Amino acid sequence: MRLTLPSGPAHLTYCTNVHRGESWAETFDALQRHLPAVKGKVSPAAPMGVGLRLSAIAAEELCAEAELDALRGFLDREGLYVFTVNGFPYGRFHGGRIKERVYAPDWREPERLSYTDRLAALLAALLPAEPGMTGSVSTVPGAFSAAASCPGAREAIAEALIRHAARLAALEDSTGRRIVLALEPEPMCLLETTAEAVGFFETHLFSAAAAARFAALSGRAPAEAEGLLRRHLALCLDVCHAAVEFEAPAESLALLRGAGVAVAKLQLSSALAVARMDPAAAESLRRFDDGVYLHQVVERGPGGLARFLDLPDALAAWADDGAGAGGDREWRVHCHVPVFHDALGRFGTTQPVLLDMLARQRADGISAHLEVETYTWDVLPPELRAGGLDAAIAREIAWVRDRLAA
Repeated sequence: MRLTLPSGPAHLTYCTNVHRGESWAETFDALQRHLPAVKGKVSPAAPMGVGLRLSAIAAEELCAEAELDALRGFLDREGLYVFTVNGFPYGRFHGGRIKERVYAPDWREPERLSYTDRLAALLAALLPAEPGMTGSVSTVPGAFSAAASCPGAREAIAEALIRHAARLAALEDSTGRRIVLALEPEPMCLLETTAEAVGFFETHLFSAAAAARFAALSGRAPAEAEGLLRRHLALCLDVCHAAVEFEAPAESLALLRGAGVAVAKLQLSSALAVARMDPAAAESLRRFDDGVYLHQVVERGPGGLARFLDLPDALAAWADDGAGAGGDREWRVHCHVPVFHDALGRFGTTQPVLLDMLARQRADGISAHLEVETYTWDVLPPELRAGGLDAAIAREIAWVRDRLAA
């Protein structure tokens, strides 16, 4: 939906990666079942934006003109518009073990570039023809940490991203539609923290060498190359991920603004927060070990921050050396929980970080694209799914809208 904030206009939606569907037929069926129901609850009289998730298979199938026309017709009839696409998960995203597979193929591999090129072209074809309307595509943070440590990985990732930026510039020339790629930092990846993301942008994407490479690929004048890289490459700031890393919004945003890295999409999400680890907390956390998604853990203890790839790893380490001194260990767990919860039984959530970020969005304008993302709905404990999915999505959107309007 379109919002008018003190900081300027913005678009608010939710990410449809919460719905199952890998083929375009499955995806379209889910959109037709859920989007009108959610819109009827939160925006019955005004158009509602869509955060579209397309797998590689669905994106390829949607390129057929008949399928694209059918989607446009549905959007027009229902008062919906697409302004952002989630291009993070390439393949299957529900119904089985996903974990580190969600990052594959990464930006070292040609399949990731081809997939993202296709998503950008589809978004350009779907984006409303309105002055100043920009589309965003969020993507993996370069690569999973193990892959990112391979020799030459950073250089290969940067090369692919610069190639994609050149294609986005050409796409804007041919269609008049500006599409921005937004890299999404996440724990245990090449881009994990805001500081790491800024360092990568400055060294590999906005440097003189990157500008020269972009100019060579695009045929543009070297003098305009850096500006075009900054125009088409940006960040997707997921509030859950930043909170898991114990980042303060003021510090993260100051880093980004100081480096001139734009936030093309602000993903509105909350994580689990454990203020004090003890045996009862450890036992309760096992209910969130769903076996499907990675639940990275960052622990803040006497020695600083310690990071664990997944919740079972963190629990095992705590059992080995932390159970006797758990009171001085605070955990943040990468498990997206509905944003309207400030507590979940014995646990808290990182909702205070989200409230801080929303206040800054209202006052200062972090991004024009706002997207609620709680894709873990299917695997949350049953009591958190009471009332049904559509009602929960609508409640999340309304909660965010009301805080922005406060």
